[in-house]
Amino acid sequence: MKHRMIKWFGLASVLIFAVLTAGMWHAGAEEGMWTFDNLPLKVLKEKYGFEPNQEWLDHVRLASVRFMDGGSGSFVSPNGLVMTNHHVGVGQLQKISTPEHDYVATGFYAAEQVDELKCADLEVNVLVEMEDVTARIKASVKQDMSDSEALKAREVVIAQIEKESLDKTGLRSNIVNLYHGGEYWLYRYKKYTDVRMVMAPERQAAYFGGDFDNFTYPRYDLDVTFFRVYENDKPVRSDHYLKWNTGGAADGELVFVSGNPGSTDRLYTYAQLEFQRDYNYPMVLKLLRRIISDLREYSRKGAEEERRALIQIFGLANSQKAMSGEYSGLLDEKVMEKRRREEEDFREKIASNAEWREAYANAWETIEDLVALQQEMIETQFYRRFILSRLAGLAQNIVFYVQETEKPDTERLDGYHDSQLEGMRFNLFSPAPIFPDLEEVQIASWMNLVLEELGPEDPFVKTVLNGDSPATAAARLTSETKLIDPDFRKKLVEGGVEAVNECRDPFIVLMCKLEPEIRSQIEWRKENITSKLTPAAERIAQARFAVFGKTVNPDATFTLRLSFGSVKGYPMNGTKAPHQTTLYGLFDRALSFGNQGDYALPQRFWDRKDRLDLSTPVNFVSTCDIIGGNSGSPVINADAEVVGLIFDGNIESLVGRFVYDIEKNRAVSVHTAYITEALRKLYDAGKLADEIQGL
Repeated sequence: MKHRMIKWFGLASVLIFAVLTAGMWHAGAEEGMWTFDNLPLKVLKEKYGFEPNQEWLDHVRLASVRFMDGGSGSFVSPNGLVMTNHHVGVGQLQKISTPEHDYVATGFYAAEQVDELKCADLEVNVLVEMEDVTARIKASVKQDMSDSEALKAREVVIAQIEKESLDKTGLRSNIVNLYHGGEYWLYRYKKYTDVRMVMAPERQAAYFGGDFDNFTYPRYDLDVTFFRVYENDKPVRSDHYLKWNTGGAADGELVFVSGNPGSTDRLYTYAQLEFQRDYNYPMVLKLLRRIISDLREYSRKGAEEERRALIQIFGLANSQKAMSGEYSGLLDEKVMEKRRREEEDFREKIASNAEWREAYANAWETIEDLVALQQEMIETQFYRRFILSRLAGLAQNIVFYVQETEKPDTERLDGYHDSQLEGMRFNLFSPAPIFPDLEEVQIASWMNLVLEELGPEDPFVKTVLNGDSPATAAARLTSETKLIDPDFRKKLVEGGVEAVNECRDPFIVLMCKLEPEIRSQIEWRKENITSKLTPAAERIAQARFAVFGKTVNPDATFTLRLSFGSVKGYPMNGTKAPHQTTLYGLFDRALSFGNQGDYALPQRFWDRKDRLDLSTPVNFVSTCDIIGGNSGSPVINADAEVVGLIFDGNIESLVGRFVYDIEKNRAVSVHTAYITEALRKLYDAGKLADEIQGL
């Protein structure tokens, strides 16, 4: 969902949250984001009388796509047409906008293919093959190896497998860690980088109700965008696409969600959960409050500043609300007590079996010791880095790229292996606009916080500021840099280490100075945390398999999963939330707030109100288990027809990062009837509606 696209802003590396589940099959059969190789088919058949065959599963998998800037989607026509959320596509929409043509505000529609606009740096993936490589990776670790040697052995064989696969197939090849080391799979993706914008409504229609209604229900959002995927300058032939069902799903009907949930923390330990509650969440929330405040101040300077900062503020405020809800769950004594009891029950089962006790029992103590060590280093690990600045991120990647690519592939840092370089270059040389004044605000905001937390004598602070204030240092860096020009970045990379060492660009100079410290932090974490955490987590995974088998789904990893549930309302605020809303409710909500602010509908809605069937369903809820990254996932019925489009969860679902509650946890979707009605009667996009309906 929206709040997991925080990776856009460079925070993915610090949002490492944790929780443990006991690993047992819960009463709510809908719980689970299942890999396509391990679906609970028996449960599906017993509860819903439906058992998908392999042909059905392959079709759904090949019709599903992953947006590499965060989110999911699906092919909905044989001509490469992909549907996702507006909030998944809005970053690309902003990148093709200008001060003269603000498509975020006005919307966009290309009635003809020749008018479709190419996105600056969007990559979408289709999962075409999966291979279990657990045995090969685990065989690389020998019994007499130290923890550090074992970690290195894993890294080497993972790099080898990915490179072999890329060389053999030409497909994007990624090793996926499931169950925190219980299994390793090689996922091969067909990737596309020529993706063009077809249609998006105004943001006001897509995000009706704004942050007030975010993570709530009932909702009334037209959160949809259409792209088209091209190859060799022609739309791809998508043999696997999801057919359109305008009627949607009935109350109580079985539905599925095929998408790429970003991250859950249901299989971590109680000690890790406490660490997130006491350290990570407070630190990240403090950062979000600071940067959002500074960006809002910047946006008040004028219309162009407001346009430039809009998507940043949207994403960060969205994350703040989501994380605040998650943090409330961690502060809930009942939730924490439940997690503690479940871990105790699990460990008692291990202790009751001598073989299990010998193999697995000390894993929890190891993690407790690692958590204590992390607590000692949390401030320096968190603050001695750049967050949110695209220019700083580009500079760091350039400095490391030229150094790492001079080494043998298996000796490089993760992210710079041969199998990863094409994607790295795609992002490094992106022509997407960078706004120096916006960068200046973000860098100054971050460094003010770092200065407060670490003090003026900290080595990182002294290197970055060089005696200046955060505002002065940020202005110096952004006013003199040439990294805004993608051709300049490309020449630096092509020039290698020599070109980078000779470069006088202030960001490159700064990153060359910081490189030893950054590398030191990476090595410290690998040596002291990762090398010990990896085998401990693997032992817990094996313990879970020993006790429960594979009746538990792995934590989300931004890889393709299938969830299922039913369309269903739920008890709310002493009353009941309906399973769906209608256009009657949309206009009533707008009028109830005087058609003002976040509740103002675009003028076209009022001008064309008489054309609309106001009984048309708008949004609906289901019990499907989802989380961030599922945004844009298709909701399909048993016939693999699209009946909706995931775009959010309700407020009660935020604790779903840690635990699933079938009574109140709901996935919120756009109804296909609303999308069809809007395309035909509001946006004069009948040709697009014909394409998705197969007319």
